[in-house]
Amino acid sequence: MNKLLVICGPTATGKTSLGIRLAKRFAGEIISADSRQVYRGMDIGTGKDINRGVWRAIRRRKEEEPRGYWEVEGVPIHLLDVVEPNQEFSVAHYYRLAWSKIRGLWQKSKLPLLVGGSGFYIRNVVDGVDTREIPRNPELRVKIDGWSAKKLFDYLAKLDPEKVGMMNKSDRNNPRRLVRAIEVAIFKKENPSWRPPEQPKSDSLFIGLKAPRKILYQRIDKRVDQRLAQSAEEEVKRLLEKGYTWKGSALGDTMGYQEWRPFFDSQATKKEVIKRWQFAEHDYARRQMTWFGRDKRIRWFDITQKGWQDEVESWVKRWYHQENAQES
Repeated sequence: MNKLLVICGPTATGKTSLGIRLAKRFAGEIISADSRQVYRGMDIGTGKDINRGVWRAIRRRKEEEPRGYWEVEGVPIHLLDVVEPNQEFSVAHYYRLAWSKIRGLWQKSKLPLLVGGSGFYIRNVVDGVDTREIPRNPELRVKIDGWSAKKLFDYLAKLDPEKVGMMNKSDRNNPRRLVRAIEVAIFKKENPSWRPPEQPKSDSLFIGLKAPRKILYQRIDKRVDQRLAQSAEEEVKRLLEKGYTWKGSALGDTMGYQEWRPFFDSQATKKEVIKRWQFAEHDYARRQMTWFGRDKRIRWFDITQKGWQDEVESWVKRWYHQENAQES
């Protein structure tokens, strides 16, 4: 069975650096699983440019290649810079692009490395999510725009009592997830014969990177400082000058950008922006660990332990050369 290597975990743990090392070792190419780095022009705030500095690498964009192709230290990285900040990009879009790349790499006898911290994207690719192909309902979204989480939850409870019974506290208080659940419930009710597409199979190995929380927060804060030094403020200003707006683009809901809105509206100081940005990244890291912590397939490695990279490489080597691999 064709193999797929997944490198996941919270932000600031060095996932892509590890991916580059393993791609070189096992003739692979990286497919980014970062929901923020798909947007063109949003480089510093999402860490694309800062990563280049950390790796001391030369990034090369190939004009003859389709959008979304980068190259770092000779290793191709796919699905960066896929769309403009004001273009819609859903998990369904990502799923189709990712599997197109994966199949193409298998045909070239290359190892695909799915690398990133967007757990929902990774889960969709590896396991599939039945509802990913259900389209958005613009009219519905306009109708329920501005509803509170409680009102959305009560509405969903009438449509799909079984769904609400499966939701945890976080889901019940997340308007975005509730809106999508309502959208899906209505679609299924209106299309009773609908069936989800068949999910491709692969022999997948999951490598997770982690660090003690205190150290992780220190690494996050250092990265924020680095991005500020790389002119993160000027990048946001440049995007606003191009006509992208807080509500009509990814600026309004992307960390490293949305925290700047009060500053540009003269309602917050730069110091307050930095604190909000750091805290937002801390919170995101906690949510990533909660998400990935539920997946028992992940083999975790503490990046503060001596020789962890060599241990990862040995683990991957055994899996990569294993014959008659069982399905993960």
